[in-house]
Amino acid sequence: MYQGQYSLIGIEFSFFTRKLEAQLLHQGIPFKWTFKTLEITKDVETRAGTRFIPVLETPDGWTIHDTIAIGPLLSDRFHETPVIPEDATLRALCFILEDYFNHWLSRHVLHSRWCYEDSVAHAGRGFGMNMVLDKSVTEPLTEEEEQKIAGMPAMFRDTFGLSACKAQGAGEDQSAILQADLKDIVGMFLNHLKDNDFIFGGRACLADFAMAGALKAHFLEDPDPRAWLAPHINALEDYVQRVHAGPVEGGAWKAWPELEAGLTPLLAHVVSHYHAFAGASIKGAGQGEKYFTCDLPSGQITGRTMKRLDKSRLHVQNELTRVNAFENDALKASGVLDYYAMPLQVTKSQ
Repeated sequence: MYQGQYSLIGIEFSFFTRKLEAQLLHQGIPFKWTFKTLEITKDVETRAGTRFIPVLETPDGWTIHDTIAIGPLLSDRFHETPVIPEDATLRALCFILEDYFNHWLSRHVLHSRWCYEDSVAHAGRGFGMNMVLDKSVTEPLTEEEEQKIAGMPAMFRDTFGLSACKAQGAGEDQSAILQADLKDIVGMFLNHLKDNDFIFGGRACLADFAMAGALKAHFLEDPDPRAWLAPHINALEDYVQRVHAGPVEGGAWKAWPELEAGLTPLLAHVVSHYHAFAGASIKGAGQGEKYFTCDLPSGQITGRTMKRLDKSRLHVQNELTRVNAFENDALKASGVLDYYAMPLQVTKSQ
């Protein structure tokens, strides 16, 4: 029932569309791109039950969304190319790091795209090419086509981009902090990759797809973040190319002791930044607050509370429970378990 071609419906400059694309490519899953154009938007959203992208149409007639759920589904279906480690420690870290990249890097991708004129112009034009013209961003345009999408950059910035940045506590006032933080994350990540092709060694996992998605759709695409990361561009492009290259013959995940030194600084950042941020947001949402403020090592953030962070946290909590991760000495020592050990914070009535 799983034979046939999948359809990836989304936008080329979308973080999570590119994240799912990375998994499809790495696992060698047959698929075709379908741009979510204005013409098909209503139909797609009706079938998927959401306005968010990406949407994946399966050969067996499913129309599904949310990469957090799609990732494990495809891992099970195409198990000959595993992307979730069986080792308990690595499996737990796979979901923890995917959660971190999904939600902490979301602040950086929004800020770097919508708070800078050059990136606004570039991204808005790309959205117009996909959504209005049904063309890839790699295709040439006529003068008439350019005129059709001329207003897209300002429209997306003013109706979505700046408000999304504010909600994430990632507005223009956070420029210096977010640029420095992104450089720190990339520095730690590439330092770990000096001895590894992927996060866990010789084979990619779900967390790799999240990082590759952010890089492909944003940091290597938009002119401003690309300029910030200029010293690392070649290494980052090589990493994305490895993820996209398909199944790795003979690739294997390393054992935790071989990865510990490289990943420990990144895990410390997960705890001190993402977990502190998300924990404050979830707590505020549980108390019925619309906004929250938290102090991080890099500075103070004020953002809109997000109930969905608790849903993602509980998803990871469930995966950690499955492998008895809360009794894992290595993980307890890293501090990454405390955030996921909390009980449900946001009730359905809220």
